[in-house]
Amino acid sequence: MDAQLAQLFVNGVAVGSIIALAAVGLTLTYGILRLANFAHGDFMTLGAYLTLLANTSGINIWLSMLLGAIGTVAAMLISEKLIWSNMRSRRATSTTLIIISIGLALFLRNGIILIWGGSNKSYDIPTSPAREILGIRIPQNQLIVMLLAVIVILALHYLLQNTKIGKAMRAVADNLDLARVSGIDVDRVVLWTWAIAGSLTALGGSMYGLITAVRPNMGWFLILPMFAATILGGIGNPYGAIAAALVIGVTQELSTPFLGSQYKQGVGLFIMILVLLVRPKGLFKGTI
Repeated sequence: MDAQLAQLFVNGVAVGSIIALAAVGLTLTYGILRLANFAHGDFMTLGAYLTLLANTSGINIWLSMLLGAIGTVAAMLISEKLIWSNMRSRRATSTTLIIISIGLALFLRNGIILIWGGSNKSYDIPTSPAREILGIRIPQNQLIVMLLAVIVILALHYLLQNTKIGKAMRAVADNLDLARVSGIDVDRVVLWTWAIAGSLTALGGSMYGLITAVRPNMGWFLILPMFAATILGGIGNPYGAIAAALVIGVTQELSTPFLGSQYKQGVGLFIMILVLLVRPKGLFKGTI
């Protein structure tokens, strides 16, 4: 039983790492643009399928992930140009934005099914044996996912803390009007927000495809854990989202021997509700 729980803990860290990357993208758009984007999970799916398209065309999986991220960022920037910037200029209500994002999610998902079909697909990569570490057999793809997540999170930390655009993003998240009168180019910050969110989300989708399968509804099933991590970690706080995502990923996986895999998402949301009853603003300070 102890070995099984240790194995599930590792699985939870791997899944939590993927949720963390996507949740950071979601919390940035939520904190800076004040947009609860329900299409975020389907952009994650799009990133996985664009990676699949490149990979099955004979391109190396790592380069395919990069191309998938570029394609997803392009799709997000198109949606910003056609939809979100117009909605902001018209001062659309948050309810209107949520409904539009759900419509965009359905459009993306059905477009993916139209192009690639509804069956599960997998990347064209060689199978590799699991590594045994401290008596736990860990698939090599899970190790790669966790290592990649750490590298990306460290890069994000450097960008937010030490670069000009990172400081501008934090200023806009804290107070949009003050940032604007201080001379910060808010439109440029918006574009950078979509670029970072799209890159992280696409990478999360590609990594999820590595440890499971690429399927049209993969992002839709992860959207609730993403929002749970965003809210639990403090809206607009990327570090809080990372910590909360790992908590949700681990608790979901550890619950499976007792409740079954069909209740995993419910466990993650139940943990979120319990914490919010004690700390209504989440585990960490948010920007909203």
